[in-house]
Amino acid sequence: MASRLTRVEPPTAPLGRIGLLRALIRNPIEAWPAELYERPYLRRRTLRVPTLFLCDPELVRSALVEQAENFTRTTSLDRGGLKPILGEGLLTTDGAAWRWQRRTASPVFRHDRLLGFIPAMQQAAAATSARLRALPAGTEVELGRAMMRTTFDIILATMLAEGGGMEASRVETAVDDLLGSVGWRAALALLRAPAWLPFPGRGRALAARDLLRRMVAEAVDRRGRTPSGDPDAAGDLLAHLAHAQDPETGAPMDRDRVIDNILTFILAGHETTALALTWTFYVLAHNPDIARDVREEVHSATGGAMVAATHLDQLVLTRQVVMETMRLYPPAGAIGRIAMRDLTVGGLEVAANTLVLIPIFAIHRHAALWEAPEQFDPARFAPAAVAERHRYAYLPFGAGPHTCIGMNFALMEAIVILATLAQGVSLRLRPGHDPGMRLRITLRPARGMPMTVA
Repeated sequence: MASRLTRVEPPTAPLGRIGLLRALIRNPIEAWPAELYERPYLRRRTLRVPTLFLCDPELVRSALVEQAENFTRTTSLDRGGLKPILGEGLLTTDGAAWRWQRRTASPVFRHDRLLGFIPAMQQAAAATSARLRALPAGTEVELGRAMMRTTFDIILATMLAEGGGMEASRVETAVDDLLGSVGWRAALALLRAPAWLPFPGRGRALAARDLLRRMVAEAVDRRGRTPSGDPDAAGDLLAHLAHAQDPETGAPMDRDRVIDNILTFILAGHETTALALTWTFYVLAHNPDIARDVREEVHSATGGAMVAATHLDQLVLTRQVVMETMRLYPPAGAIGRIAMRDLTVGGLEVAANTLVLIPIFAIHRHAALWEAPEQFDPARFAPAAVAERHRYAYLPFGAGPHTCIGMNFALMEAIVILATLAQGVSLRLRPGHDPGMRLRITLRPARGMPMTVA
């Protein structure tokens, strides 16, 4: 049944300048050549920019670990990425500014603290299960929207412990408008077009950005920022950011940086996990035997009770299903870096200002790294199989110093939600529906994910 899963067909011939521009705007992975899924690296020019694609895990390690300090995410090209949306937060900075913010946020993601978040995760998942069970039999829902609401509720409960008064539906619409502009932004940045140049959807994207920042600012101001008190007692990200001090100057994190980081975790934290779950239920709909085994595993572990921290070690298949889904459909499909100087990566000469792309989507389906790479097989993530595989052949959370700080949070969240929903509902894909794939920073179903609740 795996052959029925949606896929992207690489171009059979090199795209011309206009064809490449269209692909970058619409869906960048449509421009990736077939050789990318077979060769260790490729050199290309992306419009005017020299580009090096790295697929071999050793080359990826060299770039993202050994040479990490020689690359940057913050260049003139970045206005085509996340900086116009997220400001100067953890996800869009480098150097000392990034290190300070990373250290500040890290205590929230300690393992013991993550275990304390499980009740909030389970509560949000149980509420989603109850809403779905309350629908008349045979009702069709847009699963992506349901997952977005679930993960958004979790982010508010754990990142803003007292809630933020933010509406999930407004946030979802704003995120759609923002990500819809990314293709145009990236293409115009590669063409070195002026930042003021209009493009379709620019006005909506700017309005969406301003709305999100205003909502986050209001949530931050409602909580207040006091210099005294124990941030560990509050337990959420906002408390730690509000009490942060620059280790060199002792200055507190200013209000704009607090807003940038809260916005980063709201967008990156709920969007990516919701997409991972949407794709998970999609592949399970195509693999009913594995879906049945997941339900049986969850029931065996919990006895029908709520999913708790003590159950996680027993949910072996459930975890493997999530990880294999993120191989086929990684929430973030690529990592981009700019070489700050002439350098060598794994023996490859890289000139300054070269765009180095780590095409995660292609690496995860690479013929030299995976047997039958298009097939869904959770056994790939059995402990013995993982131990034999190169560490940098699987990159759903990035790699190197900039590995996603919320990696363990997201994986735990996805397992808890999947296990909770598996106990209460069965989801079936609309017959014949092909959701397609579109990469807009995150990898989304291009045509939605309509599913029937049973």
